Amino acid sequence: MKPLLLLDVDGVLNPMGGPTPDFRRYRCTVDNEVYTVHLNPRHGRRLLDLALLTGSELVWATTWEHHANEWIAPRIGLPSLPVIPMSPDTAPPSEHGEMFKTPHVAEYVGRRPFVWFDDQVWAEDEEYLRVRQGLGDFLLVHVDPRQGLTSRHLGMAHEWLTLTGFSQGP
Repeated sequence: MKPLLLLDVDGVLNPMGGPTPDFRRYRCTVDNEVYTVHLNPRHGRRLLDLALLTGSELVWATTWEHHANEWIAPRIGLPSLPVIPMSPDTAPPSEHGEMFKTPHVAEYVGRRPFVWFDDQVWAEDEEYLRVRQGLGDFLLVHVDPRQGLTSRHLGMAHEWLTLTGFSQGP
């Protein structure tokens, strides 16, 4: 089974701290709301390289949902990606204190191994996923929302996919 690389936007690709010179500022309009995001154009290439090296599929796991394909992907050099529906309104009640996205992720991934880059994944999310029947192996990569995604996070994902044998890359 092809592994998945799940991507959040805010706090991961769009850090909440002061952006470094590698980041560019953009204004996006989503549902008549204007948002300012700071994106690093190099993130797209790095994520595509990781997906290629590990034989993984990139998937949006963000409340931006399909808007990520319109506003985020083209600005960092990603193609349109599959999207996990993330409406907080459709999330079941929390079982272990997990965030509202976690049940949506579990339903989407099924038995496929996955790495999830998010700034809000915690021990409660790991517990929820660990006890869920029929779920594939996973690595949760907590990203510091002030800094966003770094080479260290990508290296953790590459190492985990390679050492566990889930990598399907060259």
